[in-house]
Amino acid sequence: MLGFAVIASALLLQATSYARYEPNWKSLDSRPLPAWYDEGKIGIFIHWGVFAVPGFGSEWFWYNWQGQKLLAYVEFMKMNYRPDFTYADFGPMFRAEFYNPGQWADIFKAAGAKYIVLVTKHHEGFTNWPSKYSFNWNAGDLGPNRDLVGDLADAIRSNTDIKFGVYHSMFEWFNPLFLKDQANGFRTQEYVKTKTLPELYELVNRYKPDVVWSDGEWMALDEYWNSPEFIAWLYNDSPVKDTVVVNDRWGNNTRCKHGGFWDCTDHYKPGKLVPHKWENCMTIDKYSWGYRRNARLADIHTMEELIEQLVTTISLGGNLLINVGPTAYGEIAPIYEERLRQMGSWLGVNGEAIYKTKIWTYQNDSVAPNVWYTSGQTNSSEPAVYAILLSWPTSNSLRLGSPVASADTQVSLLGYPGQFQFKPVPGGGLDISIPSIPTSSMPCEWGWVLRLTALKNQETKIDPAAFAKSVQSIRMRKEEPVTPK
Repeated sequence: MLGFAVIASALLLQATSYARYEPNWKSLDSRPLPAWYDEGKIGIFIHWGVFAVPGFGSEWFWYNWQGQKLLAYVEFMKMNYRPDFTYADFGPMFRAEFYNPGQWADIFKAAGAKYIVLVTKHHEGFTNWPSKYSFNWNAGDLGPNRDLVGDLADAIRSNTDIKFGVYHSMFEWFNPLFLKDQANGFRTQEYVKTKTLPELYELVNRYKPDVVWSDGEWMALDEYWNSPEFIAWLYNDSPVKDTVVVNDRWGNNTRCKHGGFWDCTDHYKPGKLVPHKWENCMTIDKYSWGYRRNARLADIHTMEELIEQLVTTISLGGNLLINVGPTAYGEIAPIYEERLRQMGSWLGVNGEAIYKTKIWTYQNDSVAPNVWYTSGQTNSSEPAVYAILLSWPTSNSLRLGSPVASADTQVSLLGYPGQFQFKPVPGGGLDISIPSIPTSSMPCEWGWVLRLTALKNQETKIDPAAFAKSVQSIRMRKEEPVTPK
């Protein structure tokens, strides 16, 4: 009997190992999200391309100049370039002469990132790798004359434990094959079959990314892009089938509905719990994903703002993907590097309340303003709830309304020795005594974390009302960045 059970278990394991996903969303959405993604919480987005050469307005420079013919862009070109200058003339000027992938890897590691997503091709069509499907409009044939994607992948994998991911735009603004398919009402697929899909297969087979972050899909249905077929291959037969994650941008009918994790919109902040793993992709520069030469300090998010984005996103069950736009000469500007290293310094103290955490019963406190919660385990594997304070108390006490203390509850400040005294509040809550801490002894400059252990309501119990009743996807026209005043 025991032998039969062992054989049956082995057959079941073998059948599970050979389970295949069908090219439809019901099957594809049944695939469990690889654990590393939810546990990692924090990624770095890197918008890099020919658009960094003009470094004006945003990464939508070409379209704004020659598609929409916006006056600011037309005047910029008239004042700074010869009359017959074309966007293709920017290509050789994208030289990346100071590009040091090892230095980038060091910055991303210092930032505390667990994954990165590099833009390999934006809507301008220029590929940052020597793609054989982008003749003479790729980083191998002109400009840098090197494999920008492969060099960073090698540096990340050689020097860090960060997961390497790729962003790829499905469409290209002015590609004649795409425009032809569009004119045909997307009933033909010449562009998809000769450009989009070959590039995607080439990227995955060559660089083996753990994230495939799709974009530029909003003009046509997923069936035009052949998205379900590609993702089925990605999950079944690709070299990263067991580790890869994908987002939700695979057709104008898929956002906030299908995919491994949801982005829904740029800068997505739902405000409530979402019944699916989601990501907030946001920019350090408030007005652009790509590098802007004329960006002002006021255009850059402060650390207080970035910590708020991080804390509120994680408390609501999301991941935070923080974008930087490198220069055309291949450097991450010092202001972006400073922000990333500051974030890493904060995580060095408070990462216990971020990495591998889960949502708690309450996402923010019912009494104290600017206090957000996560739940997880201490470094000694003891269950804990973390109360993250976005502002330091102005008095010597702090009342929290959501935690309920037991006789064994302890309260401590991450990065600071000892325990904080507190008194249970009748009916629930804690009155915590805040000691006078010298500035030199404060564990961090922004966002302070109280560790709460052995609470009576330690176990997470979610009220269905905490979930958003509907999740809104992006409108079918990409929103434009707001031009700074």
